[in-house]
Amino acid sequence: MRTVNIREARIHLSRLVQRAANGEPFIVAKAGKPLVKVVPIGTPEANKVNRIGFLDGLIEVPDDFDTMMADEIEEMFYGKP
Repeated sequence: MRTVNIREARIHLSRLVQRAANGEPFIVAKAGKPLVKVVPIGTPEANKVNRIGFLDGLIEVPDDFDTMMADEIEEMFYGKP
């Protein structure tokens, strides 16, 4: 993905926007640090939103998750019986 500095973006904004609209997103940087990403509206990348369940199927939660290490935790709070 192309990275342009702010000065270059100002000078060539029309051309850069047209290229982004045609599917070539770009990043605008200031002093080499990326600031914004320009992508066409309506692309999955532009509409990407953090969502609940994004790790669904990637991790497993044990059936006894609610009671795991209950004895050890109780011991930390109340000491050994």
